[in-house]
Amino acid sequence: MKAKILLFTFAILCIALITGCENDDFKEVVGVCPIVASTTPLSNALNVPLGQVITATFNEEMDPSSITSTSFMVVGAAPIAGTVTYTDNTASFTPAVPLAENTTYTARISTKAKDVMGNFLQAEYVWVFSTGTVLRPVVITTDPINNAIAVKFDKTISATFNMAMNPSTFSGTTFKVNQGVNVVAGAISYTGSTVSFVPTNPLLANKIYTVTITNGVKNSLGTAMVADYIWNFTTDIVPTVTATDPVNNAINVALNQTVTANFSTIMDATTINGTTFTLKQGATTIPGTVSYSGTTASFNPTNSLVLGTVYTATITSGAKNVAGTALASDYVWNFTTISTPPAAIVIDLGTASVFGAFGGNAGITNQGLNTVINNGSIGTTAASTLITGFHDSVAIYTETPLNVGNVKGSIFSAPPAPGNATSFATAQKALLDANAAYLSISPASKPGGSDPNAGELGGLTLAPGVYKSASGTFKISNGDLTLDAQGDPNATWIFQTASSLTVGIAGPTGAKSIIMKNGALAQNVFWYVGSDATINGAGGGTMVGTIIANSGVTFSTAGNASQTVLNGRAISLVSSVTMVNTTINVP
Repeated sequence: MKAKILLFTFAILCIALITGCENDDFKEVVGVCPIVASTTPLSNALNVPLGQVITATFNEEMDPSSITSTSFMVVGAAPIAGTVTYTDNTASFTPAVPLAENTTYTARISTKAKDVMGNFLQAEYVWVFSTGTVLRPVVITTDPINNAIAVKFDKTISATFNMAMNPSTFSGTTFKVNQGVNVVAGAISYTGSTVSFVPTNPLLANKIYTVTITNGVKNSLGTAMVADYIWNFTTDIVPTVTATDPVNNAINVALNQTVTANFSTIMDATTINGTTFTLKQGATTIPGTVSYSGTTASFNPTNSLVLGTVYTATITSGAKNVAGTALASDYVWNFTTISTPPAAIVIDLGTASVFGAFGGNAGITNQGLNTVINNGSIGTTAASTLITGFHDSVAIYTETPLNVGNVKGSIFSAPPAPGNATSFATAQKALLDANAAYLSISPASKPGGSDPNAGELGGLTLAPGVYKSASGTFKISNGDLTLDAQGDPNATWIFQTASSLTVGIAGPTGAKSIIMKNGALAQNVFWYVGSDATINGAGGGTMVGTIIANSGVTFSTAGNASQTVLNGRAISLVSSVTMVNTTINVP
């Protein structure tokens, strides 16, 4: 009987040896042995992330005390340090530092691992995997850019990466802004792939700031930058007014003064306007035109300033430079105009003073029945045949029934008769004197002229002085021009235009006039015209002053019956003078 029992036990042992495992106590066969069912990464996996946690999942519950750093190891070029944990049939190995790039690793679960019944892994489980070249985070753009200048004081500083980042890695230790050794306080935020830094307080003017993003920042996979990223920028300079004309508390300022202010930097021209640049006399705002060029703002009063008066100019903090930085505060200065009229300007016309019209070497033409030259003569150095439509007390110069011009003085020209050598000599001398007078009122001889309204004189009231068109043309088209002598009988006006002078506009009501006020005299008004002058082409109106034009003067146009008046002289140095029903009163 005992022999049968032993034989049965032996048979059972044989079956167990085939289907079961030995435990730790006396090598007793107790059941199914543990095996590694799956791993992460898989065996022979490539391009494994550097932050990978390596795991092995068993087919049954294991004894946690057997899952340790001695039973679960990972080896690269050498064994790597890490933390081993066990949860829910899975052993995990978390490397102490990220895995190395382009490296093959071997993971091992040794036979020391056993299940809760004490059954050991029957053979060591080994698998390999490899990391690849990792796409590391890179800063691709910054705002401000590196070495930027004129950065605004309220600037939000930002950096954009080439991939999504881990927001939790951005902090005051990984994103730092310094001004020298001083740390700049601010708030950090992250959206998309951009990290932003908003300073708690405005940045300081004209300072260099350094921004550092350390390689402590990581992407969503835990990969860090290769190295710290550092860039610099310089904040803007607060613009200031460096000079004014007139200077603060200036006295004896001219009545036609253009008020200017120079800035320390280039300004935003759109912020230099009638709101930010004003001129006042007490509480009264002075109308004028504001312009800006280079670093200079200019205020041209619409009307002449008043004698012996204090004016206040203001540029407000609404004026900004091109970076958007405003003046720190309003800039205010004062000046006082002259208390007595300026000394008389004497313009010597010589023998040209007796001529109401002079046609250079090209002649004079009248078209109309009502042309008259009062208190003066006409002349040309051309032949008498180039004077048409006129007569004086001695001779007729090609008049027709429709073209009659009465010269109350004399007519001077070259032969043939009625021209003669004597009248030709008189005309030659007058032309020489006219040319000398032309040069004497030129910008070269009378510099410093102002342009009160960008070449448009219509609608202005001007004090005595020199006025020069910046564009090279003068017009009187937006209304009449008023010349105010302010009681000075010697008040003189000189107008200089490098090109043309045009008075009036088209249409039956297009005529414009010059109005003389407070003792202003026609004999003290002079026009320097670089090319030609056209006076009230639609007919009518009253022009004032001695016009000396290089290339001709034209009054009205053929067919106009309205009388056009000139209280002055029309002198052309080269071309002809043409009149249609024109009255010239020589002063």
